Amino acid sequence: MSEQNFDATRRRFFGQVAVAGVGVAAGLTLAPQAFAQGALPELGEAEPTAAALGYHADSTKVDAAKYPNHKPEQNCSGCNLVQGNAGDALRPCAIFPGKSVNAKGWCAAFVPKA
Repeated sequence: MSEQNFDATRRRFFGQVAVAGVGVAAGLTLAPQAFAQGALPELGEAEPTAAALGYHADSTKVDAAKYPNHKPEQNCSGCNLVQGNAGDALRPCAIFPGKSVNAKGWCAAFVPKA
């Protein structure tokens, strides 16, 4: 490979790295804004992970016989795994990445806030 071809290839490589770096930086900058705007879709009770953990969008509809650990005062807004702002009806949850849960909901992974 001649010195001239090597320099052109190296320049092209570093140019692509720079473009990729700008893309990653833009993605990291815009991602929190997307979450803040409530862009996450709501978790459905029939989704596999939700069904496996007994997620219900309404905590009052949880079957006490099937989930004896559930207490009437427990809901997603009082769970340590839920993120977002207090008062929001739908919030992101660490258990269900990419989805939002109902603040009045409940699942078996409930961890009370300290």
